[in-house]
Amino acid sequence: MNKYRIAVVGAGPAGYFTAQALINSADESRQFQIDLIERLPIPGGLVRWGVAPDHPKIKTVGKVFEKVAADPSVKLWGNVNLGTDLTLEQLEDNYDAVVLATGAPIGRKLGIPGEDLRGSHSAAEFVPWYNGHPDFKDANFDLNGEVAVVIGAGNVAMDCARILALDPHELDTTDIADHALAKFHASHIRNTYIVARRGPEHVAFTAAELRDLPKLEHTDVHVDEDAINQALARVHGEEIDKDLKNNLEALLAISEKPKVGHTRHLEMMFSLAPKEIHGDESGKVNGISFTVNRIENGELIATDETVTLGCSLVISAIGYESAGIEGAPLVRGKFENIDGRVVGSRFNNLYTVGWAKRGPSGVIGTNKSDATEVVKLIVEDLASPRAGKSVGELLGTDHLIIDQSKWEKINSAEVAAGEPLGRPRVKITSIDEAISVAISE
Repeated sequence: MNKYRIAVVGAGPAGYFTAQALINSADESRQFQIDLIERLPIPGGLVRWGVAPDHPKIKTVGKVFEKVAADPSVKLWGNVNLGTDLTLEQLEDNYDAVVLATGAPIGRKLGIPGEDLRGSHSAAEFVPWYNGHPDFKDANFDLNGEVAVVIGAGNVAMDCARILALDPHELDTTDIADHALAKFHASHIRNTYIVARRGPEHVAFTAAELRDLPKLEHTDVHVDEDAINQALARVHGEEIDKDLKNNLEALLAISEKPKVGHTRHLEMMFSLAPKEIHGDESGKVNGISFTVNRIENGELIATDETVTLGCSLVISAIGYESAGIEGAPLVRGKFENIDGRVVGSRFNNLYTVGWAKRGPSGVIGTNKSDATEVVKLIVEDLASPRAGKSVGELLGTDHLIIDQSKWEKINSAEVAAGEPLGRPRVKITSIDEAISVAISE
């Protein structure tokens, strides 16, 4: 019986699904010891820090992760930072395979003038802020103006816009971070725009996200019916896939729904490319201009026409990139790889999964099939097991490890705090507080 030791860096969906796939790949000829290494004392990744608080059903995948964590072959090593506490070289020397499941936490830049003005932010800051990520709990978002603009055509852009546009009372029974909930209750934002560079037939929203918009209780949602009909005309006669068909039908349904006259508005705009963010004399955002695009024969063509929206807040949600790790080269915002095998590295047993592998695409469940395919490669590549030290042995006794039992204490404390408020949990947003709870008697 061969027993292999696998280090998985990142305890988010990609990391847990990788551990699950390794568990499922064990048989009478091979077993695995899976060390799940997480920088924060709190695991969960995108399920905790990325999924919108008003989408609790998506977070139920956490039950799967709990089952994975309970398997005796899996060990959580929380509060361990690859790059400062450990090096990739140390892991490579001591494990049969190392899997980078570190996600893509850095927001892509628009690359336009004014992007650094106060009031211009990335969704990579905004989403973890309202979800209570410790790294972003002290971020400052000025919600005193009446107009917000969200740039992007994917589900992250949709989440940002929806959270800004809905009545904050709709968030009172969610797990949104307390600091964000208070800020949204005091918000003056009443008009929110989602602006896409291309036409409705090219947006990357999912139909499920679009169908959620008419369910907002205190917000009128506007979509230009003519823009949708023009998109339908452009794809008429083509064999369009099911997802596109569902998207256009959902958008058309939104455009046709009567408006109630709410004071809160959410509007979707298409074929507008961001050109410049404008600011006042103090360096604060006060508007954004767009180049109007037209679509001819499926091609996007910039015109001389410009549209300007007055606003005090701009959120860009145009994609994410991975953070660099010494020894693992990045190409176009993700680790350079072929089907999950990292290439261009001096290390030979290095793999990557999830957004770190393929970029910010797919939904939470996409990581399961992705991890399964990469684990097949790992199993194919395995030679004789190597002897090596565990994470604990590499770190020494002075380093505080947050293992599964300590994380469960944090989890229990959050859930207990939420119960009297009718909320699933009250998130602990401070690393120091989380550690204090974890080590308490």
